[in-house]
Amino acid sequence: MAAARGWPRKLAAVAGVLPGGGGPGPVPETAAPATAALYVHWPYCRKRCSYCSFNTYVVPAVDEAAVRACLVREAQTLLRFSQVHSVTSVFFGGGTPSLASPGTVAAVLEAVAGAAHLPAGAEVTLEANPSSTSASPLAGFRAAGVNRLSIGVQSLDDAELRMLGREHTAAEARKAVEAARGLFPGRTSIDLLFGLPGQSRDAWAQRLEATLGLCDDHISLYQLTLERGTALAAQVRAGALPAPCQDLLADMYQTARNVLVATGFRHYEVSNFARKGALSTHNLSYWRADQYIGVGPGAHGRFVLRGEGSCSREARVQILEPVAWMREVQSQGHGTRSRVVLSPLEQLEELLTLGLRTDEGITHELSLQAVFGEPGEARALQQEGWLVLDSGGLRCTWAGLAVLDSLLPDLLWQLQRVLGAARRPSRGTLAEERAGGRGVRAVSGHNG
Repeated sequence: MAAARGWPRKLAAVAGVLPGGGGPGPVPETAAPATAALYVHWPYCRKRCSYCSFNTYVVPAVDEAAVRACLVREAQTLLRFSQVHSVTSVFFGGGTPSLASPGTVAAVLEAVAGAAHLPAGAEVTLEANPSSTSASPLAGFRAAGVNRLSIGVQSLDDAELRMLGREHTAAEARKAVEAARGLFPGRTSIDLLFGLPGQSRDAWAQRLEATLGLCDDHISLYQLTLERGTALAAQVRAGALPAPCQDLLADMYQTARNVLVATGFRHYEVSNFARKGALSTHNLSYWRADQYIGVGPGAHGRFVLRGEGSCSREARVQILEPVAWMREVQSQGHGTRSRVVLSPLEQLEELLTLGLRTDEGITHELSLQAVFGEPGEARALQQEGWLVLDSGGLRCTWAGLAVLDSLLPDLLWQLQRVLGAARRPSRGTLAEERAGGRGVRAVSGHNG
């Protein structure tokens, strides 16, 4: 690979290892067939939670047949654009996709299998709320092709659930998880929030212990953040509810990690814990900067448009509002709101930002020593015990993982400076995109 097109030499040297293409030259004829994960967004909920800032909608009625047809068509179109040979995983998120019928899930999966290879046993996850989860519809989703469930329990305390504006009670959450584990044993994940207004460390420890008696082999812990425009943020701003202090949040996070690791869970990503190998294949594709295609209102994607002869990775966002999105899909085959070609430097920034969220860190055949082994910010962070750089790659220590947000600006600055493209970050990172919404933060504790 030559340092053509005006790229700095070091940047050209490392850009060739970027996942999914993105280098300065054409994609080689002998390149391996393209693979990608697929995210499908169902934007509807029965009610909006008090902390939610996601792209969700509460409407009197949903024309599910029309939404289904548009999801199917957009998936087919974007798979054709990308010329993806194999879809590695599918994730139905929302919103509340468990409000959709199993027929909609089956139709999308059938379309995916018709447009690309969907391997037998590929991870197919459905997000579900306890209030829309019972044995009968869950069996329908399993028959449709879902083999993993992610349940938004959030809390096992009724007072906390009311404050969060959740529809379900703690008893309903327990019942839903038990039903899910019966149908998806070893593949039922639980989401839990901490750092709620007024929540003490002891109360959090009790919630966690109760969850351990209920959960399967995967749990996601998210620190609640008070997003502008949400009802919960307004209550805290008005003084009706107290805001937790940062030291307490850090203590809660460390308590949770200690408890979960002691009970056999691997802390494989900032907010995610798994045992018995039950890591989320789909989410790992984000953190490893693999290609993924986003389908549905407001969905995000990162992939190369090989069908248009491109060798450059694009960031795509679909139209947010469902009616406008459907109108565009019906007219054009897809409802893309924006598409931006990502420069090699931007791809490396995302690789760094996302890869450091995992316990494995960055293991790509990228010249990490050339970029981060020289005197500078990264070396100082290693000396302070936040980072490790060795033959296995670049990764955070446990202490560094807990403060990742505060480490990233210095690391990004060093990456840009060493590659001869120094500039201070001026826009949100992909990690912020993935962590944004629903009023939860995917990096806990002492944030920068």
